[in-house]
Amino acid sequence: MNNGTDFRAILRAGTPIIDVRAPVEFQQGAVPTAINLPLMNDDERASVGTCYKRQGAEAALKLGHSLVRGELRQHRIDAWLAAFQLYPNAYLCCARGGQRSHISQQWLREAGLDVPLIVGGYKSLRQATMSITEEKVKKPIVLIGGCTGNGKTLLVKAHASGIDLEGLAHHRGSSFGRTLQPQLSQASFENALAVELLRTGSERWVLEDEGHMIGANHLPECLRERMAQSPIVVVEDPFEIRLERLREEYFTTMHQDFLQAFGEEKGWQEYSDYLHHGLFAIRRRLGLQRFAELTDKLDTALVEQQRTGSTESHFSWLRPLVIEYYDPMYSYQLSKKAQKIVFRGDYAEVAAWLTE
Repeated sequence: MNNGTDFRAILRAGTPIIDVRAPVEFQQGAVPTAINLPLMNDDERASVGTCYKRQGAEAALKLGHSLVRGELRQHRIDAWLAAFQLYPNAYLCCARGGQRSHISQQWLREAGLDVPLIVGGYKSLRQATMSITEEKVKKPIVLIGGCTGNGKTLLVKAHASGIDLEGLAHHRGSSFGRTLQPQLSQASFENALAVELLRTGSERWVLEDEGHMIGANHLPECLRERMAQSPIVVVEDPFEIRLERLREEYFTTMHQDFLQAFGEEKGWQEYSDYLHHGLFAIRRRLGLQRFAELTDKLDTALVEQQRTGSTESHFSWLRPLVIEYYDPMYSYQLSKKAQKIVFRGDYAEVAAWLTE
């Protein structure tokens, strides 16, 4: 049995990791293939931590064993056994490769299963992902820019060396950007990015021209600095084609996603709230009067969509929103980067340029 020290090989292979840290620790940061099956829950961990501070390691260990015993202990062992049956090549992992993973390993051994540990625990994996990102972003980067609806994300996803930052962040980067997947913690987002860079393994990266924030996640500083120096190719598709892409993404797909996740009635309410929230988030920039006018048009469009299934009426508020708000904002941002633009063209021309 080999314990895990080749962190890059483990991350590159997408090896499952049974993470026995408490849920609160797991939520603060984990690697993409980790499955949280804790040795102790949050309350148990807190009690043991307090005991450790007041009475030392021996008393804390004794308390831990008294809190997780009998049926509860067996229940947790059974969960690990089931996970290792499903993922025979998995590793055990705790915070630093200390007591918790060794105790879990010992209990499994007593149950007849010998499993390897991640040496140094999650802390070692985290250090590995940070060094991977710092190393990989030194390669050349090409940014895809352009106003909303130009298919920048589609171009990134279609390219062999494309890294979909918005996909990794579970957010499309605008006020309407949230998806049905909750955003990851900052550390988990950075870990996912590192693994994507490692597994894609390109000589250069194709990325979307993002701000430093994507929803609640921010780009690692080393990547942000590299992007600030990188050339930009700008996609410029006809306005009507852009509107059709936005219709598909925000009205057709999001509506279907909400219905699938929540059912007919609640799904419709969630979808309606999502669109209202997107508009509300930029009310001050629109001006309160314009915000009220566009909200009225949104309400009318939602009534029409619910009655007929048609999304056509949404153009009554989307068209002015793009013309008056999104396009001027992005054009201004792009004007400050004018010296870095190396190519402009429509979707097909930019795709061809990137391939060359």
